[in-house]
Amino acid sequence: MNKLSLTQRRIWLLLHILFASIMLGVQVVFIILALTASVTDNGSVLQACYYIMHLLSKSSVRASTIGATVTGIALSVQTSWGLFRYNWIIAKEVLTLLAIVIGLYGLYEWTLHGLTRIDAGGLSAWNASGFTVNHVSLWIGIIIQTVSLIVMYILSIWKPGGKRKSRI
Repeated sequence: MNKLSLTQRRIWLLLHILFASIMLGVQVVFIILALTASVTDNGSVLQACYYIMHLLSKSSVRASTIGATVTGIALSVQTSWGLFRYNWIIAKEVLTLLAIVIGLYGLYEWTLHGLTRIDAGGLSAWNASGFTVNHVSLWIGIIIQTVSLIVMYILSIWKPGGKRKSRI
């Protein structure tokens, strides 16, 4: 496969950083909204928080996760980095799989279940054990997703672990 020119590589890298930044920014919004939902005593605020998180999980989370994954794979395949040549890239690939599962499936499902319960019971849904379990699950997902994104940023900057040993 032909390698990318410097300009092409910069464009792909710019897109990759843009999608990764959107992912991290959306996670910050999720933290703020989940915190607000945790402390509110207003049913409308609770519903709005879950509605916005669900809307983000259907749009920005999906687009940025897919965009970052596609551009990351393209950069690895079309540059000298490769998909399995460096330990830090393999670590990012594992974390990317985790981010895909949590981002595309987990956040969507947890916000949908929470929103469904709120729509059915209003603020009284907050006191129901099923809602609390769902809210805690959402928090765990948000924390894991945020930590994995931060670790991916760290791996991209410091590139620890070096090159894998050849198996010839």
